[in-house]
Amino acid sequence: MDSLDEFFQAGIAPADLATVARLSDAWPYLSVFITLFRGGDEEVLMRLLVLRELGSQTENPFWSPQELAQRFSYLNPIKLDTILKRLREGNLLVWQSDSGLYQLSEGARVALSALSTMIDFAGDDVELGYLTSQVAAGQAVGQVSDEALKHLLARLNELYAEFEEALESQSEFRIRSAQHRLEAVWRWVAKSTEVVRSLTASEELSLAVLNQAQAIALAQSRMLALAGTFARRLAQLSSQRVHLGVSGLTSTDIADYLRHQAAAPLAALLPGCLSFCPEPAFLSAPEMADMAEFELLARERARAADHTLPDGAAAPEAETPEVERLLEAEALYEILAKLDGNTPMSQAVLAPTYNETAYRMSLLALLGDPEIRNDADVMTALARLPLQLTGGDGIVEPDHPEVASLSDARLIAPR
Repeated sequence: MDSLDEFFQAGIAPADLATVARLSDAWPYLSVFITLFRGGDEEVLMRLLVLRELGSQTENPFWSPQELAQRFSYLNPIKLDTILKRLREGNLLVWQSDSGLYQLSEGARVALSALSTMIDFAGDDVELGYLTSQVAAGQAVGQVSDEALKHLLARLNELYAEFEEALESQSEFRIRSAQHRLEAVWRWVAKSTEVVRSLTASEELSLAVLNQAQAIALAQSRMLALAGTFARRLAQLSSQRVHLGVSGLTSTDIADYLRHQAAAPLAALLPGCLSFCPEPAFLSAPEMADMAEFELLARERARAADHTLPDGAAAPEAETPEVERLLEAEALYEILAKLDGNTPMSQAVLAPTYNETAYRMSLLALLGDPEIRNDADVMTALARLPLQLTGGDGIVEPDHPEVASLSDARLIAPR
């Protein structure tokens, strides 16, 4: 077996490295995990099963060999003895010779606590939720881990890179999937925001932890700005859809249908859609003469031809292409441009139908978007309106045949 010194360059003492020393100090607890996860998948699974069953016995944390055999009567006795022996050798299960009883060691309790948090955790982004819970737990007991903050910051940066990549792909399906992912993990981002706010308010933090907390706050603000970017980009893509006659279908609907089909149904749609050129299995004299004429005459004529570029000329003027008008967006812009003072949001977005109202609600996310470009379309005009949404803690119930309730947010315009 290689010694620890053999893993390092000559002249470097492992004991002088802070990271190695920290791992060495924690070796009694790390060896517990080595015992648990050494071997095949089935062996590891059964060790975890037995250990978790023993850890759940809170009223009586001491067991005799007979009680263990009765507790795990559904297991093969020989396999059970092997598992218990491995737990004893790894110092997870301690034998009290005076009382003749077994009990779990301190390292086993620590391992069970860490494993229960990971196993029982559930959510749309398990990693982000688990990391946030670790930081929140450390903040609650006043012992925040610098490494836990680094892991949380790294995960936030990874998510931001994934969302940015989806936006750059210009794929409506990837952007919608990323938007749903952002909404799914948003509760963990909000939770980590509360933790970071509490950390930065403390005067007892070290400079390293404070720097990590500020970096996390910056990463969260960048993700917050993506919410408006997703809405704007989807609105741009929706204006580029191709409508298929009067069927009500668009190119997006067809693409989504094809994406969800298996290989066999797609193959069944191909007959009659593709044309195949026949491949002749013969070669006659006329074809050979044509090829010889090209190689001997036509190729030489092409080489001797004059390939001088013509003189430059002004390009012909082209008419400005027509741009599809967004009538609903223009109607909302006309309403918002006339607002003066404090106006309920329902007065601006409520339309005759639910679909129109929902569309107007989605356009409000463009107000004040800092990433809007200097375009001359109605989306740019909406983003530049000097309006701000405030309130929204309650709901109102308008007298409407399709809309049951709306937020009580208000639109504030400068006087």
